[in-house]
Amino acid sequence: MKKTKNTVSRRDFLNSSAKLASGSLILSGFPTIVPASVFGKSAPSNIINVASIGCGRISTSHDMTGIARYAGARIMAVCDLDRNRANAGPEAVKRNYELGAAYNGGLKGDWNIKVYTDYKELLQNKDIDAVHISLPDHQHAIVGVHAVNAGKDVYLQKPASLTIEEGRILSNAVKKTGRILQMGSQQRSVDPWPQFKKACELVRNGRIGKLITVEVGLPGDPGGGSKIQMPIPTNLNYDAWLGATPEVYYTEDRVHSQDPTKKGVNSRPGWLRCEQFGAGMITGWGAHHIDIAHWGMGTELSGPIEIWGKAAFPNDAPNYDGLWNVHGIFRTEAMYENGVHMIVSNELPNGVKFIGSEGWVWVTRGDYRVTDTDPVSDKSGVKPIDASNPELLKSVIGKNEIHLYESSEQHANWLDCVKSRKEPSAPIEVGHRSCSACLLHQIAMKVNRKIYWNPKTETFKNNDKEATAMLSRPRRKKYDF
Repeated sequence: MKKTKNTVSRRDFLNSSAKLASGSLILSGFPTIVPASVFGKSAPSNIINVASIGCGRISTSHDMTGIARYAGARIMAVCDLDRNRANAGPEAVKRNYELGAAYNGGLKGDWNIKVYTDYKELLQNKDIDAVHISLPDHQHAIVGVHAVNAGKDVYLQKPASLTIEEGRILSNAVKKTGRILQMGSQQRSVDPWPQFKKACELVRNGRIGKLITVEVGLPGDPGGGSKIQMPIPTNLNYDAWLGATPEVYYTEDRVHSQDPTKKGVNSRPGWLRCEQFGAGMITGWGAHHIDIAHWGMGTELSGPIEIWGKAAFPNDAPNYDGLWNVHGIFRTEAMYENGVHMIVSNELPNGVKFIGSEGWVWVTRGDYRVTDTDPVSDKSGVKPIDASNPELLKSVIGKNEIHLYESSEQHANWLDCVKSRKEPSAPIEVGHRSCSACLLHQIAMKVNRKIYWNPKTETFKNNDKEATAMLSRPRRKKYDF
């Protein structure tokens, strides 16, 4: 159709910030993008076309769910290297839109959803405006860079990267391209956990006096996993799944279950416990809780300067013959330039405790069991926020005090920012710094001694060659940036 002077293309609309910066509405108590009924469902400027890269448990039960609740976005394509998951993707999209129809203006996901098994092919589709990336950790930074270079805005599951080097490459690419990238650090949004913002504002405004110590409780992972070599499933592009990491033989416990009915849709896949693809719980839960610690400390764009600690690794145990090798029980510590001492350990309750000269504030998700197979015990009745003095929690942050970023829900905030071109609640540089801190704790576990970090230059002091070697990993060229 010929374009008239009154026709606005979707791409022009998304890149225009002037008229949509205040375009959020509230429907039934839930924040949302401007609903379809405002402009008409067929208006090209109304809908953000989103694609799902990855169709596993987090994608189908969390990211698709969040996006489907909002009227301003339509998931029009799905992609997965496992053909079975890719083919099941459209049905998952439709199911999520049907569940979210009460909030999304009636969108039901009944459009023709394109299925891909190669994300690079998906990124060439110019009708796609934005992507959410829900992949194993070792794919996050590389796929993220390819997406922003293709002109797509991105919602990226945490952690930001497999290594500190890769995180820096991703952050630089986002800055260079001007794309909107939101990290999946949903504890920064008030839906569903308003207590994190509240706790951090209390700390930042001196309600517990001078901040002295921050305690971060994270779980560890048990060993296990079968090392028996298995034939590669015909539906899985295993070489591309390995991506830039080294070639290793296939076994199901290294990837994800091929029988969802056997372990359940919410089971934790084996790659989470393999160092080739991630760092274990130090980044798995740490990317959430250390991010909150940084938010309360005011060190979101910095990092620790000294890190030390110890951890038990399955491979250190006599006669261990399992596949999984990420850290188990551990205790690591760090000092920041502002004098705050951080302690991170599996022996601490899962959450963040800010300890100051005049009291403390504790915050967590509450009943925080996420999946049936989480190595975290179900502790029903856990207080989501607590303080040394309960009256402290009633404190009101004054007009002229520090007010932290107000984000309704993480996916909604991302979509709002895609339209307004404003910075989201968890931009990539913040996510990179949180991930970097986690990875520094892992490096300290591995070298088993104190390491000294310069967060400004992102280098180790004292010519520490052993630690420096862990800032990056060799990458297979055909899957590199």
